Amino acid sequence: MMDEHAICVVIPARNEEEHIQKVLETLPSFVDHAVVIDDGSTDSTYNRATNASSSADVEVLQTQGIGVGGAIDLGHQHFLNTVEQPFVSVVMAGDGQMDPDDLCEVIKPIVNGLADHVKGNRMLNPKDIEQMPKRRRRASRILGWLTTLATGRVTKDPQCGYTATSSTLLKEWDWDRSWSGYGYPNYWLIRLSSQGKRVVDVPVKAVYGDEQSGIRPLNFFLRVGLMMTIEHHRRAFHHLFKSPFMMLSFLFYLGGYVAIGMTLTQPFSILSLPLCWWIAHRLDRLAMRRFSGGRTKI
Repeated sequence: MMDEHAICVVIPARNEEEHIQKVLETLPSFVDHAVVIDDGSTDSTYNRATNASSSADVEVLQTQGIGVGGAIDLGHQHFLNTVEQPFVSVVMAGDGQMDPDDLCEVIKPIVNGLADHVKGNRMLNPKDIEQMPKRRRRASRILGWLTTLATGRVTKDPQCGYTATSSTLLKEWDWDRSWSGYGYPNYWLIRLSSQGKRVVDVPVKAVYGDEQSGIRPLNFFLRVGLMMTIEHHRRAFHHLFKSPFMMLSFLFYLGGYVAIGMTLTQPFSILSLPLCWWIAHRLDRLAMRRFSGGRTKI
């Protein structure tokens, strides 16, 4: 418990027999409930999770191939169905990459009424980020830039899955339209931006050991890139008539597409594309800042 909020932890896990027991046994004492979503493990993840000693009330649910996003959604919905009082639902991976010592700071903005959703940011501490493999660091920066474009908000380290969400927001979430794959954090950030929700970053440690990522880079960038493009346009159209800045943004985006189309007859027209889309993005950022109650400075 913390300030009359139950603290719940969702732990998605797939073949994490080497890490899951430690994750559960090192949960802080203020965690009330934890649910492990064992998504199709072929090792002893389930047995080790059920036999782990933890101060929290732990349940283990088994699923088959619903994806990390689907597993997290299932965990959140589990708490919606079983926890009656206001709660904070935290996501901690089953591979031990999230330091339990950071959990208190991750949930504080929600219990203090300052945020609806909190996400960890490993980029805020230069010393910690050096632990991240260079390939992942580069990918995170690229995805941060792409997610900034898609959300209309400055976003850094969007792939950090260490998050906390208020039960109030979870009750409003459209679970039928959620995203089940590895682009889950990006999808949530785009949707939260479109809804004007308060999202706060807090520094967390970058923890890396011998765990193996299941992400195939090319497939990931193609699928997640397409999803972010679709969700970006969906967000923009949703707000199109709510803000004159968004209408202007749409016109400049359209100008960029016109420039692409004109390259067949006027090759140099492509030079106007970066300028059109840069202006469109800045106007988009301005519209979203006003929508979420922020300053109007671009």
